Amino acid sequence: MHDDRSLVEARLRRVLDERVRPAVYPESVPLDVAVWHAPGEPVPVEEGLAAEPEPIEVGARWGAPWGTSWFRVTGTVPAAWAGKTVEALLDLGFDENMPGFQCEGLVYRPDGTPVKGLNPRNQWVRVGAPVEGGERVRLHIEAASNPVVLDYHPFRPTRLGDKETAGTEPQYTLTRMDLAVFDETVWQLVIDLEVLGELMAELPVDSARRWDLLRALERALDAIDLQDVGGTAARARSCLTDVLSAPAVPSAHRVSAVGHAHIDSAWLWPLRETVRKVARTTANMTALLEDEPEFVFAMSQAQQWAWVKEHRPEVWARVKKAVTDGRFVPAGGMWVESDTNMPGSEAMARQFVHGKRFFLDEFGVENQEAWLPDTFGFAAGLPQIIRAAGAKWLLTQKISWSQTNKFPHHTFQWEGIDGTRIFTHFPPVDTYNCSMRGSEIAHAARNFKDKGSARHSLAPTGWGDGGGGTTREMIAKAARLRDLEGSATVRWETPEAFFEKAEAEYPHPPVWVGELYLELHRATLTSQAKTKQGNRRSEHLLREAELWAATAAVRAGFSYPYQELDRIWKTVLLHQFHDILPGSSIAWVHREARATYDRLAAELGAIIDAAQRALAGEGETALVFNGAPHPRAGVPAGGAAAPVAQGATTVSPRPDGGHVLDNGLLRIAVDARGLVVSAYDSGAGRETVAPGRAANLLQLHPDFPNMWDAWDVDAFYRNSVTDLTDLDELGVGEDGGSVRIVRSFGSSRVTQVLSLPPGERRLVLDTEVDWHETEKFLKLAFPLDLHAERYASETQFGHFHRPTHTNTSWEAAKFEACNHRFVHLEEPGWGVSIVNDSTYGHDVTRTVRTDGDRGTTTTVRVSLLRAPRFPDPETDQGVHRFRHALVPGAGIGDAVREGWRINLPERRLSGAREVAPLVTVDNEAVVITAVKLADDGSGDVVVRFHEAHGGRAVATLTAGFPVTGVTATDLLERPGEREATLVWDGARVTVRLRPFELMTLRLQRG
Repeated sequence: MHDDRSLVEARLRRVLDERVRPAVYPESVPLDVAVWHAPGEPVPVEEGLAAEPEPIEVGARWGAPWGTSWFRVTGTVPAAWAGKTVEALLDLGFDENMPGFQCEGLVYRPDGTPVKGLNPRNQWVRVGAPVEGGERVRLHIEAASNPVVLDYHPFRPTRLGDKETAGTEPQYTLTRMDLAVFDETVWQLVIDLEVLGELMAELPVDSARRWDLLRALERALDAIDLQDVGGTAARARSCLTDVLSAPAVPSAHRVSAVGHAHIDSAWLWPLRETVRKVARTTANMTALLEDEPEFVFAMSQAQQWAWVKEHRPEVWARVKKAVTDGRFVPAGGMWVESDTNMPGSEAMARQFVHGKRFFLDEFGVENQEAWLPDTFGFAAGLPQIIRAAGAKWLLTQKISWSQTNKFPHHTFQWEGIDGTRIFTHFPPVDTYNCSMRGSEIAHAARNFKDKGSARHSLAPTGWGDGGGGTTREMIAKAARLRDLEGSATVRWETPEAFFEKAEAEYPHPPVWVGELYLELHRATLTSQAKTKQGNRRSEHLLREAELWAATAAVRAGFSYPYQELDRIWKTVLLHQFHDILPGSSIAWVHREARATYDRLAAELGAIIDAAQRALAGEGETALVFNGAPHPRAGVPAGGAAAPVAQGATTVSPRPDGGHVLDNGLLRIAVDARGLVVSAYDSGAGRETVAPGRAANLLQLHPDFPNMWDAWDVDAFYRNSVTDLTDLDELGVGEDGGSVRIVRSFGSSRVTQVLSLPPGERRLVLDTEVDWHETEKFLKLAFPLDLHAERYASETQFGHFHRPTHTNTSWEAAKFEACNHRFVHLEEPGWGVSIVNDSTYGHDVTRTVRTDGDRGTTTTVRVSLLRAPRFPDPETDQGVHRFRHALVPGAGIGDAVREGWRINLPERRLSGAREVAPLVTVDNEAVVITAVKLADDGSGDVVVRFHEAHGGRAVATLTAGFPVTGVTATDLLERPGEREATLVWDGARVTVRLRPFELMTLRLQRG
């Protein structure tokens, strides 16, 4: 039989485009339009409504980049339209191919009540159904002229990403401002034809169903009078009744559609614009829920809900009602959809604490799922954090973007570093912007990897990234796909309903152990170094602020700053959003982030200083405050004591040029090039640096990925490398106990100070880079005389191992990976750690020796800086300061301790008395990550800790204050069920922990 599909598809496409879709609005009249351009930043709604606009014509240019224009449209419904459905069509100059990435608007009534949002796929506002004729129409549009920053092929550097550099040239042309008759029958015909045409295109060539659809579509097209589409639409629809009513086969794949609008909390727009994007989207979705009784919409990110509550109270009232009705669903239980690779232990925990608590406080809703559809990979420590927050499911689809290896499951148990397992689903539709196209639903069914064991998948449905949400067209398509032969079945369901069904039907899913590594976007571990430094330092300042404020509150009557800490935590968590912390947002976002981190550092520094002074009292005794969780130099963890002398470090000339640093524990040789050619562990009699190689080697690579400039680094970058060995200066540092090195390369300059602290087994490297390169990647290399098939990277509440070899494509794909404060490599009995104060990206490779030895060299390289040009053409330009330390002879415990130490430097001040710790622990494998007062204001002390070495541990915690009771809690400080043994004897509490197990204790104060 001749295949007529291509001919029918071509005919269908042209008839839809040129005749049927235009006939949805068969009659129209223009509206009168006037506009007022707000000066500067967006103004309050009442000011925009009250402003006096000037007339503007359709076809006029409007909208400077990042501007706000208030349009007023007025008109009268023609009397001849009585009994018909009428809508306002408001096209601000949209490009329908890019919803969420351009101009948008929010429509208001004259009294300031929001109506709905406007975007490229949602340009209508209902006036009446039916109208009486003669109605006066008056609407106001708060229109945002957000520039189009994203240009996929190719990415082009643009100054539009910051209001300070974007200029004033109008961005858009006002395209249509009309009142129009809406022909419901023609609109329904459009949906019928689209659904059946899309389904036909997905069916096998020899499928009887495909031929049924083809002939039915032919009959419908024949029934349409192209000069009278409205008059023949019903007849055409009747030709499709039979094929639309044929039910799906019982074995059809089942899709749970969840209304969705993934809104990036910042990306190609600043935070202030996301506040408005959320308002537009929630206004649209609450209106749609009123019209569509089966529709369910889910929105994640408690921060975005909080913005609606604060900035759009009228929309908030509608949202609250829809939540009460169970149809507008708080999802995810996190403050934002954060990056999960780089946030530290406490920060990752607080994402769930603040997110879940917001939904509990506002709605009494407790999320069971983590909802992270767009996050760039998932750290191996995440499962137990999800579980400790009282949740049990995870959804993402981003791993489908991996370029090398196809992930083998869509529904599975994900096991983290402590053995916790989380039921996880990757929607096989492979998008978080499903629009109910036949190709998407067919792809979900074909792609689903767990056939035979499971048959449910989820489809987040609605325009996202820049918001917009679900449309009435998507809902109409889903209605036809509810039970349609040849297709998967589609039902609107909440995330909870989906997960309950999926878990029930698949009681023994496969298990994936360890990180969920995204084989893409690896450069997000390095781009925008100051954003990453701001995050790391804020996390550690928050630890100190809570620790010292709690200690001072218990010991000295200090007023614990609950509100300030709550606000600061939420600000830090917001900036961990997966396009801010990863460095993939426009210049405006990162400029503001730098200023925000500076402000937070000042605020937290003031809290720390006030608490420490309250503890120390007035006096002249020199004191050292140690905010780290391990003792150092005679100072207890979490306490303060007089400093202890630590001996001395000598610096002597090296015969062949350079210098030798020696403190009796390590002997460091720096050659005439300023490179470390020896790091000798005197106690172990062991060399650290590989023979014939040099550490502290800066290496420069070209860095021009195939796509996604700020996001990606491709493996071929390694094909070319320049070792930076030329010197400007080499000499002894000003303190007389360090070596100072200065190099120039390209348009940049590096100044390094290498120091060997007395009494400590670590070489500290302070690196200042005045960076002015373009499309380059700067690495800092440490070739180690160490044979290791795997290495440890710190992650949340522990560490996990990655191979150093590339036996398989899975290992080879991890050519750039994430660590927190340390990486650690070891042979039995001796190891090396490299710790850092603010970097995350790194690579580890193994090479064969070139000195005749049959051994291997294991090289660790720290990623310092990049210079991509999109979306921020000035990424990382300027001065940066990094601190790293090489720790020879380090066991895993040393790596943990030194990682904390470099991130929490001691603080010195004068006072009257030493300060005993508020809480101590007697096992160095058990690390206290947080000491704070309980969030409920009760004054109870909350202590969070975990086993950090990877083994089982028994530890006793002792409180330095009267305790009347001890409760093990979840992350939200609520009593929880614990398998671990907890014994309290009235003064101390003893716990037994599994490897990497996390525990939170609430100590009731006497």
